[in-house]
Amino acid sequence: MQLVLGAMRAGWLVNMISAPVLTGFTQAAGFLIIASQLPAMLGLKGSLSQIVSNPQFAWHEMGFGVGSFALLWISKRNVPRWPMVLVVVCITALLSYAIGFEASGGAVIGNLPAGLPALVWPPTLPWSAVSTLLVPAMVIALVSFLEVASSAKAQSQQDSSLWNDNQDLIGQGLAKIASALSGSFPTSTSFSRSAINIYAGATTGWSALISTGMVLLALLFLMPALHYVPSAVLSAVVIIAVMGLIQPAQFLRLWKISRAEALTSMATFSLTLLTAPRIYWGVLAGVMLGLIDFLYQRLHPRIIEVGLHPDGSLRDRHLWKLPPLAPHMYALRMDAELDFAAASSFERNITEHLIQHSDVTDVCLFAQPINRIDASGVDVFATLISNFQERGITLHISGLKLPVENVLRRTGLLSEHPLLRMYRTDAETLAHIGL
Repeated sequence: MQLVLGAMRAGWLVNMISAPVLTGFTQAAGFLIIASQLPAMLGLKGSLSQIVSNPQFAWHEMGFGVGSFALLWISKRNVPRWPMVLVVVCITALLSYAIGFEASGGAVIGNLPAGLPALVWPPTLPWSAVSTLLVPAMVIALVSFLEVASSAKAQSQQDSSLWNDNQDLIGQGLAKIASALSGSFPTSTSFSRSAINIYAGATTGWSALISTGMVLLALLFLMPALHYVPSAVLSAVVIIAVMGLIQPAQFLRLWKISRAEALTSMATFSLTLLTAPRIYWGVLAGVMLGLIDFLYQRLHPRIIEVGLHPDGSLRDRHLWKLPPLAPHMYALRMDAELDFAAASSFERNITEHLIQHSDVTDVCLFAQPINRIDASGVDVFATLISNFQERGITLHISGLKLPVENVLRRTGLLSEHPLLRMYRTDAETLAHIGL
């Protein structure tokens, strides 16, 4: 499914992940990763309840974990170009082997399966099973990619790179197909791996190819050496890399920009934490809240009555306390598309004004912001023109854009009529009005 979506260039679906959703999800993912690795780095033993009620530290494990963390922290600030992750892992593996760390009860990576996976052919499923799995698989495909997109967007923002969503969809789909044919476990994305990649200085796609080659070498030759790496060291590597994701100031920045978007981000953050390990629910909730806010804004477009400001610009007449453009004229501007979402508000605004001001003889629409009109908008426009003609009101239209004008001409709404005036520019409109 992901392969087909990528081939169909359906990566635009990830545009539903707004910046506030991405911020909330990224912060929460960082907290979850650090929380999952912190006990191992500090040498804490037992379950969560035991750690909280009666913490017990393995001091030799803490020494490896905290020491590795400190070394990585210092080296990142002083020698950022050094491959310190590799250096630290190698040194701690040698030290662990030399002092008999595992024999003294220290937690190490241990035995890992070596060699390359064997090719397999998945068993054939009856159609009843396929039909049952179809809808869940579709949901997983979309949710999986939304999670990938969150990680990829966060990375592309950090290194100011471009991300090809369709190419990523194709890559994710091929990877899952390859996993099915090699008996491996299909995965989606890894915030911690991406964070470590960025921390190590990766800037191009070659980093993924090189790391894949290193994994192959490790599978073939290095499994015995990795056996002795303390688990606390790997936890320190993950934590030091993921710390860059934690940026609480982003919530304050969003609050200054938009209260609604800040609440969306906070809700995404909270739900991601509460639903862990199923963190995709946080993304889905954030996407839904973002779409609700988007639809609300579209249903409530900004419509203002304009007046001529002393600087020569047309501005909100009531906000700037400006006189009307002309006696008995209602001059308005709508900063939105004239579509099904905004058409009702547009019609209501004009109708209510005419009810409250029965002496209006002219309506002037400054139409530059309107770059699209649909069937609902055309119907509303036709109704308004009909009402204007019945009441003898002249309609002035300024700066109508060509895509909108073409639609209205095809429907015959801009035919020659004594009560319809068309102007190409605002200057021409103001000159005709006498300003």
